[in-house]
Amino acid sequence: MTYPSTERVFAQDDSGFGSGEVHEMGSALETDLYELNMAASYLRRNMVDPATFSLFVRQLPESRGFIVAAGLEDCLSYLESFRFGDEDLDWLRGAGFPEETIEQFAALRFTGDVEAVPEGRVVFANEPIVEVTAPIAEAQLVETYLLNQVTYQSALATKATRCRLAAGDIELVDFALRRTHGMEAGMAAARVSAIAGFVATSNVEAARRFGLAAAGTMAHSYVEAFPTEDQAFSAFAEDCPDRTTFLVDTYDTLGGVDAAIEVIHRLGLTEGLGVRLDSGDLAELARLTRRRLDEARLPGVRIFVSGGLDEYDLERFREAGAPIDAAGVGTRMGVSADAPSLDSAYKLVSFGGRPVCKLSEGKATLPGAKQVWRRIPIAADVLATRDEPGPPGAERLLVPLMRSGRRLGPADTIEAARGRLARDLDALAPTTRDLHQPTSPEVVMSERLARLTEKVTASLVHDRRGAGSERV
Repeated sequence: MTYPSTERVFAQDDSGFGSGEVHEMGSALETDLYELNMAASYLRRNMVDPATFSLFVRQLPESRGFIVAAGLEDCLSYLESFRFGDEDLDWLRGAGFPEETIEQFAALRFTGDVEAVPEGRVVFANEPIVEVTAPIAEAQLVETYLLNQVTYQSALATKATRCRLAAGDIELVDFALRRTHGMEAGMAAARVSAIAGFVATSNVEAARRFGLAAAGTMAHSYVEAFPTEDQAFSAFAEDCPDRTTFLVDTYDTLGGVDAAIEVIHRLGLTEGLGVRLDSGDLAELARLTRRRLDEARLPGVRIFVSGGLDEYDLERFREAGAPIDAAGVGTRMGVSADAPSLDSAYKLVSFGGRPVCKLSEGKATLPGAKQVWRRIPIAADVLATRDEPGPPGAERLLVPLMRSGRRLGPADTIEAARGRLARDLDALAPTTRDLHQPTSPEVVMSERLARLTEKVTASLVHDRRGAGSERV
């Protein structure tokens, strides 16, 4: 997959995508109560054997042919810093947890291993994205946080990637911060949109934290604060001479374009110039605006559009050949409006060396730690047991990232994740990248995993019938 040039006409900072910094971790109480209840019971009963949990998406949203794995960096940072602070423990006392359990929680750290699909890789339904192996109380307690981060960030990364696929040569800027569901979500949206190929973000803190380019123009309030549009444009050009983009649709769009042209000529502006269209028929207005700019001998002035855009709008612009240079994509990307959640799960697949599974109708799981094998181009992935060899020429999707509670290497970078995504997108069939009625490649179960599933299922069914066991 190739992306358009990342020369950032609208950028205020061109520091690149190198940082892997993530936000400061919070409390170990950022979990569901039943996780604490189960962990307390495990610890009280001295159940300390290693458990493997698998995090995956059961079924893709109807409009999605693939999912982009994301959120892993936050998860690894959380696991490394996992602990119950003094305030956490005091709250647990007040909630009725016994002192024995409080002491056990106080000593608890995450000491387990993590195998995961690196951020930016494309995954499909029922393929593990993360597998955690740790003493069962530890692995259980981190379920909620891992599900929260991987589910939300993967949904956003997928939406942003669809926008990037639809846009063609149009550069994209993240405009999501003011509409995301909280500031933490806004940070995630900026980061994963950069992985997807967006060239900048309006989110200044995200730009600082992650080493992104910051971009911004002006609001309608700025234009309205001056007696005339001409005065507003002149003042902005004088105060921001190297990043002057005029918002031209406050009153009359084409009249605003004419006012911008007049100011550009009068002040002799030459660099970093653009006009922003934020309402109306953007494709047609872009054509009329381009014509006026070219007639005014201003071919270097770029056209930026915004206003509730998503991949379907961007696809229409591209197919219509609209002369749009860049677009701000906000609300619909920042909340993944048409698919705001994923049918994700975090399920126990092995405990104390014993493979386990769930047999519930519609929610059955596969036993044992797993691996996904993939050939390029992507036609069919193989879902296998973790310890079996893969098909000739295939690569592992899940890689070891943490051992004994510590990362095996430095934090990943946005650039590396972006490269992985570009490679996987190139390897997908056009039908899988389709925005409207996509088809996903087949995920084939290996013979060894199929035999293991049959064996464990038969054993569970026998136990239930013979001894009334509810061990499903």
